[in-house]
Amino acid sequence: MSSLGEVFADEVVTHAHVRDVTLPYSAGTLALITLDNGFDHTKPNTFGPNGLAELNAAIDTIAVRDDIAAVGVTGKPFIFAVGADLKGVPLITSREDAAAIGRLGHDVFRRLGELHVPSFAYYNGAAMGGGVEIGLHCTYRTISSGVPAFALPEAFLGLVPGWGGTYLLPNLIGAEKALKVVVENPLAQNRTLKGGQAYELGIADALFDSADFLEESLAWTARVLSGDITVTRPEVDKGKAWDDAVATARWNVDGRLHGAAPAFTRALDLVAAAKDRTRDEGFAAEDEALADLIMSDELRAGLYAFDLTQKRAKRPAGAPDKSLARKVTKVGVVGAGLMASQLAVLFARRLEVPVVLTDLDQERLDKGVGYAHGEIDGLLGRGRLSPDKANRLKSLISGSLAKDAFADADFVIEAVFEDMSVKRKVFAEVEEYVSAECVLATNTSSLSVTEMAAGLEHPERVVGFHFFNPVAVLPLLEIVRGERTDDAALATAFATGKALKKSCVLVRDAPAFVVNRVLLRLLAEIVRTVDEGTPIEVAERALSHGPAPLGLPMPPFVLMGLVGPAIALHVNETLHGAFPDRFPLSDNLARMVEAGKSGVYLPDFSLDPEVVEIFAGGTSPSTEEQVLDRALAALADEIRIMLDEGVVAAAQDIDLCMILGAGWPFHLGGITPYLDRSGVAERVTGRRFLEPGVASLPA
Repeated sequence: MSSLGEVFADEVVTHAHVRDVTLPYSAGTLALITLDNGFDHTKPNTFGPNGLAELNAAIDTIAVRDDIAAVGVTGKPFIFAVGADLKGVPLITSREDAAAIGRLGHDVFRRLGELHVPSFAYYNGAAMGGGVEIGLHCTYRTISSGVPAFALPEAFLGLVPGWGGTYLLPNLIGAEKALKVVVENPLAQNRTLKGGQAYELGIADALFDSADFLEESLAWTARVLSGDITVTRPEVDKGKAWDDAVATARWNVDGRLHGAAPAFTRALDLVAAAKDRTRDEGFAAEDEALADLIMSDELRAGLYAFDLTQKRAKRPAGAPDKSLARKVTKVGVVGAGLMASQLAVLFARRLEVPVVLTDLDQERLDKGVGYAHGEIDGLLGRGRLSPDKANRLKSLISGSLAKDAFADADFVIEAVFEDMSVKRKVFAEVEEYVSAECVLATNTSSLSVTEMAAGLEHPERVVGFHFFNPVAVLPLLEIVRGERTDDAALATAFATGKALKKSCVLVRDAPAFVVNRVLLRLLAEIVRTVDEGTPIEVAERALSHGPAPLGLPMPPFVLMGLVGPAIALHVNETLHGAFPDRFPLSDNLARMVEAGKSGVYLPDFSLDPEVVEIFAGGTSPSTEEQVLDRALAALADEIRIMLDEGVVAAAQDIDLCMILGAGWPFHLGGITPYLDRSGVAERVTGRRFLEPGVASLPA
């Protein structure tokens, strides 16, 4: 314990306050443990060694009492507990300490299920990881309908639920449902459950409204103790259904990750074995898995990625003083196509200010406004908006053929065709009508913001505001500072991005900025190998196989199909103009676009023979290993050049962009930790991107 206490010296201790509650219906006294770290809901309860020691001491006082009928556990307002305190994990240097963390959690939590009286968990607020697991050790569980997030996210970070989750949950609700929580949801970008969903899965025995949750839970507890309520749970099928659920989940994990994220496989193995193990055996296996994973580079990379998205994303490097930001009371959107309509919905929902779209003719305008209104109706139909809110949002979105509708706008964003002359013409027209303080934003994915602003009377108010598609889903916003962009415009852009609930990264005005530049360098190298004669299917598999697979969200040619070959070609042409040696043009890709192909695959995911024919003729094919090696070398080279050019402040911003804008895996920590760990960074560029111990085991 002393060793762990030293490692977790900065632990924010979650205290275990015990008070007696007289239960209704003469059911006796309940000793209620309230978990509370002394801060409000913005700093959730977590479990570190000292907090676990406090909880253990509280249970000591309860275990010797013969005047209580039950024990309950609940959290502070809005928060039950969100799992282990992970701040000290990157500092752990011995497997012994790593294993001790698992044993400590098991030793303390399991006592709640081994007391002389029944125990009750009252999930009153957000519960994740160890917060879920402490409740699983209890005899009964209730949950609030207002719980916003309930999850076992460990595999997403590079761990396994290691305080009972992989054993207790499948034995409570069955393997299929448990694997949804332990594997499927973390694999789906860390999806969480609401309180009602956790109840429907059978994790909780009762569901109560948040307004009087604890009162109702205590009344229910009294009725359980008195025998008025008998809790029955479906029998868990430990035969073929269990094995089939594991096999299906394993097929899904292997298909998505190809062995690239060991935590998912380890979690699957633990759930599979929980069918036949005793509780002691299940817990001991979790201890071993935790020890192995804590002492892995993948976990350190996962925690690094988590830290980037939770901290760096909220305090963007290089952002100007937020006090310089101007208030935005009306937004203009130039264009009424699909992207423009998505932007209109986002601005209206998040800012709740009038949004007006313009376009060249009434038909396009009506279509764009209609699409935006349809999206709001869809949100209403899915219960995401109330009827009043939906009507109010639709009333905020309008269209106008005349750009004088922007006269009182504070922020105008263009979403027109990706052509420099078109965008410059649009901004020149808009500038005739807007005030000198109105920010002009471009959603360009690759063109120069500085060049776009040239010739304007006020080039200092032009800023890049690059969203990723789908706009409502992907959280990244690349904010691009042109050579003449001033601090007020930039601060307004950052404040607006934050209000839109996007994670903003400051990017220098360089071709294709960050995400598209990295992806296009990767794709350009892959396409080059195919031009040289490598079969498409070999190049497609290369990043997913071998001793150190990347485990990307999708293979390169699937990505090309999603983006669209025409767009990929256009961005590549932009980059070729700036860096011809590193971004060669593919005549075959151009011919594919000319042929009107939407990708290399047919609807049944077989290769399109016409595309295969277009790319035929190369005489120097590469193996999968050679393709992977070339792709990684290209990535390392491009990222080093981008950092030397000052495209972003640090390698951490490259990783943050790739995680949030391209769905790059958490277990890689983005891309630079992988390039460091595999040795590619030093081999290609002469040095690592990150210091040893950052996103990797300490040296």
